[in-house]
Amino acid sequence: MHPKLRNLDIRPIVYEGFPYILLRDPQRLTDQQLFVPQPLATVLAFFDGHHRLDEVPEVHRRFYGISIPDDLVHRLAEALDEAFMLDNDRSAARRAEALAEYRSAPFRAPALAGAGYPDDAKALWNLLQDYLEASDVAAEAVDWSAPIGLLSPHIDYPRGGRVYAHVWKRAAQAAREAELVILLGVDHYGADPFTLTRQNYATPYGVLPTETAIVDQLAAVLGEEAAFAGELRHRGEHSLELVAVWLHHLREGRPAPVVPILTGSFHPFMLNGDTPSADPKIGAVLEVLRRAMAGRRTLIVASGDLAHVGPAFGGAPLDAAGRRTLRAADEELLDAMRRGDAAGFFSAIRRVQNRNNVCGVAPIYLTLRLLGQSRGEPAGYAICPADEQNTSVVSVAGMVFQGEKF
Repeated sequence: MHPKLRNLDIRPIVYEGFPYILLRDPQRLTDQQLFVPQPLATVLAFFDGHHRLDEVPEVHRRFYGISIPDDLVHRLAEALDEAFMLDNDRSAARRAEALAEYRSAPFRAPALAGAGYPDDAKALWNLLQDYLEASDVAAEAVDWSAPIGLLSPHIDYPRGGRVYAHVWKRAAQAAREAELVILLGVDHYGADPFTLTRQNYATPYGVLPTETAIVDQLAAVLGEEAAFAGELRHRGEHSLELVAVWLHHLREGRPAPVVPILTGSFHPFMLNGDTPSADPKIGAVLEVLRRAMAGRRTLIVASGDLAHVGPAFGGAPLDAAGRRTLRAADEELLDAMRRGDAAGFFSAIRRVQNRNNVCGVAPIYLTLRLLGQSRGEPAGYAICPADEQNTSVVSVAGMVFQGEKF
């Protein structure tokens, strides 16, 4: 047996005063989570598919100078296997089963309903209406001779509600009248540049049908296997769900055809010297979407937050000076968005190697590219706390874009 970890969400935590490594599965083959004592975390590095299980203790001893009992390594492997966290035949069979369950369901069920927001339509309506009524912005008149875009947060509603309300209230007419909505969300746990699904998205208001004809065209240029390799991540990813709820709310529960796309990290472009504009897959996807948009009132939604800084994200505590620096960095990005400058936006990210952990890079960039020559109108900004000490923050912003005429 050569144990190999699957692609997991791995993060350090402290539980009852002791340090652990928390392991979670983004594809949710099981809802089980594992707490691995931090001293054992180094063993996980050798679960890479290249070492036999029985040789891991000796390899670990040679590399770290620390002896780990054989039975402890074996119990760790058994626990990982039981939770479908190893890349093997057992987890592959479970993945096939989970995928069949997901695809045969009438819709992708809301993952956060009842936890992140009310699962009752009336209670949800009251919550979102309260946010909207507290906003002092006015709805923008829409010129449907060109597509409309918007940047919406995907942070939780309690922290981001004011910014959500600003941007969605300003884009209310566009949301109500759109004949096609392209949802571009952050894939927080996937490296695939694009991850598709043919499944419909449900909210407490009903179902938003996925435009499968467009999904099929996208899959044709990406390749069926690549396009759907991480499809199960759609089940738990919040970036599309939280904006879909606002879209459905502004439409008063009326359906609209949507194209839900999860977008992976642009980090490789920060290392290899290439630019997203030269990537043939990105170009092919954008061309398919542009053809689909032609002649239809199209709303493009970039679901993305901005900076994630401070100890909660592996950085230094943020003080008043750090907040001013953060605001200036965000303003540079927002200025590029206002100009509709996709290249300038990405250049500002790459110049600093995304040191502020902006998680909306791909959706924002792709939206700007789809819109062409556009102009953006700001619609809210907030710096939200991300730890109890208020030394970690997430910044969020809203913006409405008018695209170029066809």
